[in-house]
Amino acid sequence: MKITRENSVVGIEYEVKEAGSTEVVDSNKNTGQPLEFITGKGHIIIGLEKALEGMSVGESGDFMIPAVDAYGEHNPEALQTLPVDQFEGIELKEGLTLYGQGEEGQTVQVTVKTFTESEVNVDFNHPLAGKDLMFSVNVLSNREATSDEISSGQIGGHSQGSSCCGGGHCDS
Repeated sequence: MKITRENSVVGIEYEVKEAGSTEVVDSNKNTGQPLEFITGKGHIIIGLEKALEGMSVGESGDFMIPAVDAYGEHNPEALQTLPVDQFEGIELKEGLTLYGQGEEGQTVQVTVKTFTESEVNVDFNHPLAGKDLMFSVNVLSNREATSDEISSGQIGGHSQGSSCCGGGHCDS
């Protein structure tokens, strides 16, 4: 059975690097825990999902995913300056990643870029925004989604929580 554009429940082992780099930025290789997702539900970045289409269990591949099909281009409007009192009780340092709640209840990740005694400059872009990514992938499992999984968008048919990409870096 080949992976289809929608409603395949897929399990993969992956490793991702920034294009042109040897540094692994995310991986689930040798963990024994495949990344499982339902195609067509936005669980993983669109470029990787498209690259996997048509593959079967046991196949592997290396895929260059351009930034636009990964975490998007870097958006300069996603940089904000906030009052330092919004960070009370947090030991600030440049590069610190913080998580909060967005306007619609979703988890939002920000990175502290710089700070002074009165202001904190944060970046709401995903840390891999604007970067082309190289994925090495092995397809471990593939099956058709059940009707419950299709309607809920979750493996097992549960509607709670959200899916992520192994280490949580592949949310789109």
